[in-house]
Amino acid sequence: MTAGTRGEQIATFDLAAVRRFADLAVQGLAAAREEIDALNVYPVPDGDTGTNMYLTMESALGALREHLEQEAGEPGSADQEPDLRAALSVYGRAVLLGARGNSGVILSQLLTALLRRMGQGGPDDRSAVLMAEGFALASDAAYAAVGTPVEGTMLSVAKAAAVAAAARADDPEAHLGDVLRAAATAAREALARTPDQMQLLRDAGVVDAGGRGLCVILDAAETAVTGQRAVGAPHVMGVRAIPQPLPTGDLTEDGPAYEVMYLLDIDAIDAEYEAAIIKELRGRLGGLGDSLVVVGGDGLWNVHVHTDDVGSAVEVGIEAGRPRRIRVTHFAEQVSRARDRRTARRGRAVVAVVAGEGLGLIFREAGAHVLVGGPGRRPSTGEILAAVLGSGAQEVVVLPNDPDTLAVAEAAAAAAEESDGIKVVVVPTRAQVQGIAAIAVHEPGRNFDSDVVQMTSAARSTRHGAVTIAARQAITSAGPCEPGDVLGVLQGDFAIVGVDRFEVATGLLERMLAGGGELVTLVGGEDCGDLVERCQDWIEAHHAGIDVQLYDGGQERYPLLLAVE
Repeated sequence: MTAGTRGEQIATFDLAAVRRFADLAVQGLAAAREEIDALNVYPVPDGDTGTNMYLTMESALGALREHLEQEAGEPGSADQEPDLRAALSVYGRAVLLGARGNSGVILSQLLTALLRRMGQGGPDDRSAVLMAEGFALASDAAYAAVGTPVEGTMLSVAKAAAVAAAARADDPEAHLGDVLRAAATAAREALARTPDQMQLLRDAGVVDAGGRGLCVILDAAETAVTGQRAVGAPHVMGVRAIPQPLPTGDLTEDGPAYEVMYLLDIDAIDAEYEAAIIKELRGRLGGLGDSLVVVGGDGLWNVHVHTDDVGSAVEVGIEAGRPRRIRVTHFAEQVSRARDRRTARRGRAVVAVVAGEGLGLIFREAGAHVLVGGPGRRPSTGEILAAVLGSGAQEVVVLPNDPDTLAVAEAAAAAAEESDGIKVVVVPTRAQVQGIAAIAVHEPGRNFDSDVVQMTSAARSTRHGAVTIAARQAITSAGPCEPGDVLGVLQGDFAIVGVDRFEVATGLLERMLAGGGELVTLVGGEDCGDLVERCQDWIEAHHAGIDVQLYDGGQERYPLLLAVE
């Protein structure tokens, strides 16, 4: 799907553009997150709109990266480009599954509708027209998903973007970049008008938080396609300056006491029957409360409602399908918790799961509470929960440092928050070296959410690899191996099968450094010999100017762990 050219500029909707957009959207929301949070005028759970939108998009980015890495590891993948439609489907589903809060749920509906239309395009379709049609479908879907649409919100901003995109696409000379630029410009103008559409915003002197987040995402889309940095929304909208977050005190308006969210699986014989089920679901939930948003399709839906009757809201879902990941938040309880922090707990702590005593020393020296785990002895939910509670901190960051420990860590975090009111975030580190990168940028004096964002960003920007020895005969993604063969692992998947540890290690480094890098970290295992020093000499000889950090990790099974930042 090609948009055409203008001068030297070529604007094409392809997988590379989707990858750039996914990265830029997360980067933009990370930078604007605190600003967007500060725009909120509701002291309720979705008062952290910027953080919710960031986490929604960050979750989708992670799923897209994982999908593309798996595609790249498939046999014969080196000769073919990963399928665009499959990537769009994975990304759209991940946005829906990862949606956080009211703003994240609405955002997921906007993006899934847009991506679905773009994925339906053929090689002869104009990307400019497809994008404009996608914007229109996204806006319509978002309005339909919200029980009682209100102007002066991100819905108004999305509608303005859709109208401008359609008008620009009517010009047969318009290209994809032109349509995105028109949509982003119209969205910023609509954002500035939101205080004139909603009294609550006008009284607070702010623009809509969700609309501001949507502008950041549209700016990212424009940059991803055109390569030109979009003109972001100013920090001052006329006389309206972005304030500090409003104090979280007593709720000033009467309303439902609980926020209920869940994913809903529906087994429908056809789309028409599924639509009828959702229509009835929306009607019944609308009678139970407000702030209703139901988004999704193809058997998977995300449900959000504010209500006084939690049981009935869940029962309606049970009658429609299979609710899962049910989350209930009591507004007054959350407000009270925010105002009355537990005096027995203070400060912030990091809990790290490590795969060796040497690695444990590295994390302890950085101030972390260490839990020994790793392959063959991964900790249980109870052990991680005990470490979180034993830290004595009110805010805790958990570094699982292993893909199989992620789910256990998340379960422990949820239990700590529910039972003890501790604020716990699991940074999704999938390798020990990602944990080292995260703890290196940890700053206890920084705002907690900002600290988490910085640690997560450091971990995600770290490419990781490892050298290990095959214990049995097997077929790997890099080919067959025999016991004693040296295996090179890249981003969690087997990439090299060899017989010499040094050759395999340097082969991994060559691949990892092909995309650039400023710092290489080498962590020697319990049986590494002189492998670390030889790799350091190789880097200095073949990649001069790159800094190298050496650690004695003492980990079992892996003579060498590698990272490139």
